[in-house]
Amino acid sequence: MRRRHLLALAPTAALAACTTPGEDPATDGNGDSGGSSDGGTGSADGSDGGGPTDDPTTEPTEDPPTAAELLLEELEPRELAGQLVLVGIPAGTEIPREVLAEHHAGGIFLLQVWESADAVDAAVDAAQEGSRPDLPPLIAVDQEGGQVRMLRGDAARNTPSAESLGKDGTDAVAEAYTSIGEDLAALGIHVAFSPVADVVDPALGDGNGPVGTLDRGFGTEPEQVGECVAAAVEALDAQGVAATLKHFPGLGRVRENTDFSAEGIEDTVTGPDDPFLGSFSAGIDAGAQLVMMSSAIYPQLEEGVPAMFSRAAIQDLLRDQLGFTGLVITDDIGAAQAVADVPVAERATRPLAAGGDVVITADASLTGQLVDALEAWAAEDPANLARVKESVLRVLALKEQLGLLTAE
Repeated sequence: MRRRHLLALAPTAALAACTTPGEDPATDGNGDSGGSSDGGTGSADGSDGGGPTDDPTTEPTEDPPTAAELLLEELEPRELAGQLVLVGIPAGTEIPREVLAEHHAGGIFLLQVWESADAVDAAVDAAQEGSRPDLPPLIAVDQEGGQVRMLRGDAARNTPSAESLGKDGTDAVAEAYTSIGEDLAALGIHVAFSPVADVVDPALGDGNGPVGTLDRGFGTEPEQVGECVAAAVEALDAQGVAATLKHFPGLGRVRENTDFSAEGIEDTVTGPDDPFLGSFSAGIDAGAQLVMMSSAIYPQLEEGVPAMFSRAAIQDLLRDQLGFTGLVITDDIGAAQAVADVPVAERATRPLAAGGDVVITADASLTGQLVDALEAWAAEDPANLARVKESVLRVLALKEQLGLLTAE
């Protein structure tokens, strides 16, 4: 396997993905020293000039803009819109040329099962070569362990399911996710769409289609699941790979899988004070850079609205209540049955209006429509444009944190 290490992380970018727009990730709270610049000569009042000065012409030193902030100001409207779309590429296929060259997608994620490291290398190379040189793509993949492993064969080692790891404890979780992080980093993959932070309702167990049936959950008790989630996040981070908590605010209480059904995907229990949210809080506290929103419906939060389109779920609960300031992405909006009846343009804009950042599509053919919708939405109103730029800055800040952007 050809090893491809991530670029060294610039110290000034280390907190970029955990800041809100307007905050400078490089800021350390220290201003200018205020010392004299007169070569050490005394001041007119006989003091030595080494103390504070009341000179009104003295201005505090401002921190330089980050690479993400500088790049944001250079992007054209379509490039801004494109950065908010991640496109799925099935195994054995090539990236459609227009996805990057015309639509400026923010990155790709690998779909289905890839068993060849060489094939992954080729896809990563193609994504990089197809993107603007100073605007490299994010590369992501679903790599949880157990049944949900998009990388297999000589592309990645086999790791146990979350259910098995949860029974074995946090040391086992850390070991497995260290190997996942190592494999992804070696292939130039920046983001793991894992770990699953959903707490499975013990009354459902394997009857919980999206998680329990597939052994994707660490357990049925929030504190124990939270400890495993934190261990996974920290292990990935140690390898330079960004972790994604999913599927907020939790899929552990629904019966059907939102990828395949628009029925049986309502959770009538989860609300703002639900203890099942504790596992997500643990992952946020551990430093997770991304959160993936569920496409299930939570009436205790917002009646009839999928979480990925819900301001109550994203802005009020995830951002304001739980304090998450990183990148919020949707679950699949391209091929998932849960949103099949929603017009394509709305699948792009509703997450942004709700406070989210990025839409992901398993159907690459929708890329142009999604970018068109975001570009048009941004042009409709200055507030929409500001909302788009806020999210693009989060995307660029994550890229900077991962060493993909460098300040000129």
